[in-house]
Amino acid sequence: MPSPKVALAAAALLLSSAAHAAFSIDTDDNIKSTAKTLAFDLMSYYDGNETGYTIGILPGPPPDGDYYWWEAGAMWGAMMDYWHYTGDATYNDVVMQAMQAQTGEDNDYQPKNWTASLGNDDQGFWGMSAMLAAELNFPNPSEDKPQWLALAQAVWNTQADPERHDDTCGGGLRWQIPLSNNGYNYKNSIANGCFFNLGARLARYLDNDTYAEYAEETYDWMNTVGFIDEDYNIYDGGHVEYNCTDINKAQFSYNVGVFAQGVAFMYNYTDGGSKWKTALDGLVANALDVFFPENIAYEVACEGQASCTTDMLSFKGYVHRWLAQITQIAPYTADTILPVLETSAAAGLATCIGGDLQRACGFAWHNQTFDATGAGQQMDVLSAVSALLVESADPPVTNSTGGTSTGDYNAGTDSTSSKTSSEITAGDKAGAAILTIIVLGSATGVFGWMSWGN
Repeated sequence: MPSPKVALAAAALLLSSAAHAAFSIDTDDNIKSTAKTLAFDLMSYYDGNETGYTIGILPGPPPDGDYYWWEAGAMWGAMMDYWHYTGDATYNDVVMQAMQAQTGEDNDYQPKNWTASLGNDDQGFWGMSAMLAAELNFPNPSEDKPQWLALAQAVWNTQADPERHDDTCGGGLRWQIPLSNNGYNYKNSIANGCFFNLGARLARYLDNDTYAEYAEETYDWMNTVGFIDEDYNIYDGGHVEYNCTDINKAQFSYNVGVFAQGVAFMYNYTDGGSKWKTALDGLVANALDVFFPENIAYEVACEGQASCTTDMLSFKGYVHRWLAQITQIAPYTADTILPVLETSAAAGLATCIGGDLQRACGFAWHNQTFDATGAGQQMDVLSAVSALLVESADPPVTNSTGGTSTGDYNAGTDSTSSKTSSEITAGDKAGAAILTIIVLGSATGVFGWMSWGN
């Protein structure tokens, strides 16, 4: 059963004149029913299983639709969590098909179709969803298909390649993978966060120190270069031509979320190591203080002061999912994290009154009003509501505690997908430039002062 706090939050939601009558989160059964409707509405944005559309992606990328390639990879992770928390396997076949369709020519989540906007973070989100599939014991693909654990290892291996870790800024991954892409001269927190997160989880799953050593090296570099400060604020990144000293201090919730989750896995892997407990306490406190004012998720870099991009509109859901899972692998955090997630989920659900059916979800959680809908907004609320069931769900497994996915330590080592920069056309470069401008430049009130170098 939900805690008293979530019951109170649910009661407040139901008393609101804005609340949709179909939604209730006062019992586990009602949470599951509500999540089922939210999942159905989220999947209405996906057309990849229809004739003439691309399997595995949301409509896009711009200008063909609103969504870049990476967001679908994140969405499939959200749908796996939905299955794990609720037991509803309705969409498992669709998730399986989508995750397999986008593995790329070398089974490392670097499809050549998306080279023009292929960042380490984009690849990383698909890799983290593959890792989640292994950790949740999501149904395994047939033996002739790439397996979840091997796919996660392939992503990690391609990102661990020394070619991606040059000496500029003392180390770290660049944002973009092909050197022809705009943004290749930028090293940022989310790219390194995905690599750190994946390494920490592979270390725990496989009980392997090599992954942990790379993860620790990345975390230490983030602190040394100043992307993580003494108060556990995580800043966006810096340019290599300035030795990453021109730090863009915009803060995004998914940065602190991806690092907090990875640190929790390192805490678990090291049996409560003091370094990782200190870091976890700091990151969780920062996440809740900065991004959950009044215990409700809020995207401080853009919400209420600038225009949030389509990407940013999906960040709240990732943070809810990752913080919820932290309570499973570092259980001492539950009393701090769960009451906040419960209040926030109720506020998010209160926005689900839009659209033709008057149940589409918005982004203005603090106002508990509907503003505009999209796949990101819908995914946010689904993730928040599903995660309310975390206390009764099994924790992520490992290779020695019931994990069934087959791995391959050499996966991705013969990858050729990221070495095709000479094949990129002028049109591709234009597409990459558009992505760079949208992600880091469109919200001029926040990002207008950024220097992009030459």
